[in-house]
Amino acid sequence: MKRNRARSAIVTGASSGIGAALARQLAGQGVRVGLTARRLDRLEGLAESIRAAGGEAAVAPADAADRRATAGAIARLERELGPIDLLIANAGLGRSSPAVGFSAEVVEEVVRVNLIGAAAAIEGVLPGMLARGHGQIVGISSLAGFRGLPGSSAYCASKAGLSTLLEGLRPDLRRRGVLVTVVHPGFVRTPMTEASRHVQPWMMDADRAAAIILKGIARGRRRVDFPAPTLALMRLVRFLPGSVYDRLAPRVLST
Repeated sequence: MKRNRARSAIVTGASSGIGAALARQLAGQGVRVGLTARRLDRLEGLAESIRAAGGEAAVAPADAADRRATAGAIARLERELGPIDLLIANAGLGRSSPAVGFSAEVVEEVVRVNLIGAAAAIEGVLPGMLARGHGQIVGISSLAGFRGLPGSSAYCASKAGLSTLLEGLRPDLRRRGVLVTVVHPGFVRTPMTEASRHVQPWMMDADRAAAIILKGIARGRRRVDFPAPTLALMRLVRFLPGSVYDRLAPRVLST
């Protein structure tokens, strides 16, 4: 199995949750980390803690929903850190999207962050990776992308889109020396999940999730799906006949 050892990495959505945990653990492994997210104060606090522990971190704030801001942040971080070996497109947004009162604006907002934001980050690092014939792109998708869940259709659609986008890029990029890894976590304790009213079984803390993700990245895995109980449940849900799913989902999977 092909392994990748990064010297420099950019993590989007690094101000809290999985992104912050990934950045801390990467820095602890000696990787130079570039941090980007909307909240500058959170990024600076994380960077200071990384430096205090002996690591190297650079900060460039940007809203993942803004493609130009994301491109600028990626370029700035690459100037400060040097060639980027690893991108972790982690920035994510969760918004309720019930059928009653359905809002296309909410769908657009979620897709802009979770899918278009990731694409903008990829666009920023990919030319350099291809020129060097080396690198790895990681997208933090979700097991929620396996099937549309009641009340979370926008989020599920955005994560399904991200997984499909990366899957389509992977064969061509792999032949050119750039690995692609799609991560499908279950429920991880973050500010986003704490604000959710949905059932969230087998919750995992962010540090544990980050360790699992980084292990899969280091091994060059195409997919990292966890935890096992949630994965098994979502595989079952994914292949339920539509008639069965339509009866069960509102009672079991919604609020």
